Amino acid sequence: MSSREVFSVLGIFDSPHVLMKAIPTVRAGVAAKLEAYTPYPVHGLDEALGLRKSPIAGMVLVMGVLGAVAALGLEFWTSGVDYPQVTAGKPCFSWEAFIPIMFEVTVLFAAFTAGLGMLLLLNRLPFFRHPMLMSKSMPLITRDKFVLAVESDECTLDVDDIFGLLQESGAAAVEIVEAPAVQGPSSPKFFIGVLIAIAFSCVVAGCATYWAMKLFPKTVPMAHMLDQPRLNSQQENNFFKDGSGMRMPVDGTVSRSSLPYNLQEQEEAEALVNPLPRTSEVLKQGQRLFNDYCSVCHGIRGDGLLEDGSRTLTPAYEANPANLLSKSIVDLSDGSMYHVLVKGKNLMPSYAPDLTGDERWMALHYVRVLQRAFNATDEDVASAEK
Repeated sequence: MSSREVFSVLGIFDSPHVLMKAIPTVRAGVAAKLEAYTPYPVHGLDEALGLRKSPIAGMVLVMGVLGAVAALGLEFWTSGVDYPQVTAGKPCFSWEAFIPIMFEVTVLFAAFTAGLGMLLLLNRLPFFRHPMLMSKSMPLITRDKFVLAVESDECTLDVDDIFGLLQESGAAAVEIVEAPAVQGPSSPKFFIGVLIAIAFSCVVAGCATYWAMKLFPKTVPMAHMLDQPRLNSQQENNFFKDGSGMRMPVDGTVSRSSLPYNLQEQEEAEALVNPLPRTSEVLKQGQRLFNDYCSVCHGIRGDGLLEDGSRTLTPAYEANPANLLSKSIVDLSDGSMYHVLVKGKNLMPSYAPDLTGDERWMALHYVRVLQRAFNATDEDVASAEK
């Protein structure tokens, strides 16, 4: 047998101490690759063989970080750019809510990297007929023997010199492992057979899963979603004191995009200033809101009168709407009038449930326009004539 047909020369040792002592001698005597096979881990064996530290940890770290960044980017794109949707008042880029998916994708990338990187890159699989599997020493390695292998690794081995070197280093026995036969390209029939086997396995697995779910639809813990305890809208429930399943918001709950109005007295609101600009669009909206909500009591002009001079409300209502054009109302600050809209006054109810904050300020802008129109000064008249 020529040296080119040799895959490795094995030295079989009786103890790990003899093996560790022989490794430096063999490393100094040959330039070929060394590999050790032991029934259990031996401390310091990698360093003695000169093997580099496994890169699997760094590979997993890099791919794990890449998975986390990819998940963050995907979730930001879907929920913040492509289909922005506000849920429970959170901003579109709610990175805290992305953490579970980021964690799962990080684990996915890291696990695939660890498994595939170890098998394909480091162990160089698939290699189903490794020469060591046909070695006579393999049964001994799995029990109580320790093997040091001098492998060819695509280089020529001087079998005689290595044979003697292993014996001199304390090997109890030496074995020569032949190189595997050169594998030619697989035939098309092989690939077709593999594809048919994969397709058949998928069909069998799919059919088995389908019929398993049909025959056992409520197998614990895979309980049906409709069977879980829940409350329908407006359904009675004796668990709560009021007997209703629908719950009111917690006290102090503030709706999104709104601020609570905590002022109690009209004098406290005098310092409030109308935050909206007095533009034509704001005044148009204010006129519409005034006509819809205020004119029914205060009239179209705001003086509480109809066109024929009669009151907008008859004595049957027992209410006398304020004349918004009177000096007492004109002298009120915007904040005081805003407070009346929010809290109400006398028989006037609160309009907080009907008008938003901006809509109240729009209506007040229009009230100021009515007041100035019906209480115009000489300067206002002169300006209008121009």
